[in-house]
Amino acid sequence: MSLQADPSPRPTYQTEALTKTYGEGEAAVHALRGVDLVVPGGELIVLLGASGSGKSTLLNILGGLDRASTGRARFRDADLTDMTDSELTRYRRDHVGFVFQFYNLMPSLTAEENVELVTEIARNPMDPAEALHLVGLGERRHHFPAQMSGGEQQRVAIARAVAKQPDVLFCDEPTGALDSTTGRAVLRVLNDVNRTLGTTVLMVTHAAATAAMAHRVIHFADGAIRSVERNDTRLSPEEIAW
Repeated sequence: MSLQADPSPRPTYQTEALTKTYGEGEAAVHALRGVDLVVPGGELIVLLGASGSGKSTLLNILGGLDRASTGRARFRDADLTDMTDSELTRYRRDHVGFVFQFYNLMPSLTAEENVELVTEIARNPMDPAEALHLVGLGERRHHFPAQMSGGEQQRVAIARAVAKQPDVLFCDEPTGALDSTTGRAVLRVLNDVNRTLGTTVLMVTHAAATAAMAHRVIHFADGAIRSVERNDTRLSPEEIAW
């Protein structure tokens, strides 16, 4: 299955009655309970909710890391729920970037070499040095992770994710391990990636204040979407009260 870049205004993602259940019988955990969602392209979207509310499960299904139990999840015109494992691998490689709470950098590699791990397999990669410049680390590209702060390591992780120029960037608690000053710096980078590259950014967080910088906020509770709000007036990352 070939998925081509598509600049049309169609939704990037659509889900219908999406469920995810772990286990069986009385021990079953219903992580998602019939989620219907439309994700427009080019927005920075925050998924907000308490731990265990289902937001990370949805992110993993849309990102091709997990499969739904029932329902449908579509990326543009392609049905993720019908993809084979190899098709999901190609989808993740060609269209999706991931940023997690913990940076998952290779300690024996420099910042530039960590980014190169992704660009070597991407179909249309950005130059690693350019990706690091984008996140404000051009002068630190020859440093190793141990020589960097937590915020700098997270920015390397973001550079690694965006270097393959994905259509969508999934961020799961990207500031969860950072202090307020460093967290705002990471949020500023994600905002810049969305604004300058047009990348759709979906960010999972339990930090309610972060929602003020989003185009759209999706509130989760008990495996379901409780509400979706649009921000007509967005705050900059620097204005967010931590």
